[in-house]
Amino acid sequence: MGSPGEQALQGAISAISQSDPLIKLLQQVRLGRMKPTDVGLLAVTESWLDAYEKALNTEGLTQFDLRRLNPTPRLMVLFEVGVLSEDHPGVTSLKGSYKRVLARAADGG
Repeated sequence: MGSPGEQALQGAISAISQSDPLIKLLQQVRLGRMKPTDVGLLAVTESWLDAYEKALNTEGLTQFDLRRLNPTPRLMVLFEVGVLSEDHPGVTSLKGSYKRVLARAADGG
C-alpha cells in the first residue's frame, strides 16, 4: 500500500471525486441539456462543496498534499459556466477552510 500520507491524500481525493459535479453534469450544461441554475445541479454542487471541505480536514495531509487539493481551479470552472458565484456561502466557506488548513500545515500541524 502507500505511506500513511499517501493514503490520506488518496482518501481525500476519493471523497472529493465521489460527488464531483464537473465530471458529468457540467457537460450537460455545456450541451444545453441542463441550465446552470437547475435545482438538482445546485444540490449536487453544494454537496460537493461540503465533501471537499471535509476532505481538506483529512488527518495526515501535508502542505504539499493540500496544494494538490487546491479547490480554486475547479471552482473557476463552476464560476465560468454560471453554476456558482464567488460570493456563494459554500464557496466562501470552502476557500476559508482551505486557507486555514494550509496555514496550519505550514506551521507544522
